[in-house]
Amino acid sequence: MDRTKVLAMLTVLGLALVPVAAWAFDEPFWIDLFARVAIFAIAALSLDLILGFAGLVSFGHAIYMGLGAYTVGILSYHGITAGLVHFPAAIVVSALAALMIGAISLRTSGVFFIMITLAFGQMGYFLAISINAYGGDDGLSINRQSDFGSLLRLDDLHVFYYLVIVILAALLWLGFRLVNSRFGLLLQAIRFNERRMNALGFPTFRYKLAAFVISGAVCGLAGALLANLTLFVSPSLMHWFRSGELLVMVIAGGMATLVGPVLGAIIYLMLEHVLAGLTVHWPAVLGAILLLIVLFGKQGLAGILLARKKVKEAKPHG
Repeated sequence: MDRTKVLAMLTVLGLALVPVAAWAFDEPFWIDLFARVAIFAIAALSLDLILGFAGLVSFGHAIYMGLGAYTVGILSYHGITAGLVHFPAAIVVSALAALMIGAISLRTSGVFFIMITLAFGQMGYFLAISINAYGGDDGLSINRQSDFGSLLRLDDLHVFYYLVIVILAALLWLGFRLVNSRFGLLLQAIRFNERRMNALGFPTFRYKLAAFVISGAVCGLAGALLANLTLFVSPSLMHWFRSGELLVMVIAGGMATLVGPVLGAIIYLMLEHVLAGLTVHWPAVLGAILLLIVLFGKQGLAGILLARKKVKEAKPHG
């Protein structure tokens, strides 16, 4: 089996064992912390699809997480609590937003693409601030988790945690299938030489737009899960700083690896949690650690962990 897939399986297995470790060490807070980690891993994974495989540097990706979260919050505010409405609605709203934003921003490239996605992200942020009916800058509280009846009790943290882990595992599996399909291979070819792909007759714009929409939909799902975890949504979810965090998770973990964003989310949020308890200057320390990871591994943390395989393959056979 491919070493990257083995690393992904071990990572998911490690996350699945967190509740056991929390029980053994009497640290129930770990479940809440790692639920947040897994949710951000899903968001980072969605970004890796367009950043790592299509070469699209989106600096406004957090808008889809915010839209997913606000969809759950607004529906709950109006008395609609059904989970079978919340989650599909969050995915559809985020996908439609990605379709609109992608249809405009993908007509540019390079720095212009980065700036347009940043502009859309900030538009979403300021729009959320301006709607006082849904809390404005103060955010919106949610009375209860999405209701799936007796099928799933999301108010039980253990049930919710394993739901997130199952979704993460399913998305990793689908991600590996997608990037190794004809669609995924074409995305990677577009990343390396879009002009040649256009010359060969491939509709590169449509492929990139499809990837952009899929990425936005998955990030919206992460937002819906986050809203259920915190029972609170705020405009800060759409701020450019949050988009920057997702970029850092993908780059530090390892672009175009799928498991890299998951590792990036784990290392980023765990270091943030630990360092914040040690010093008020934790961002500087965190930045230095992430810089070392990127310097010593061209593919981030995943590249470091998988480096032994590359060394072995480079050895001559005798």
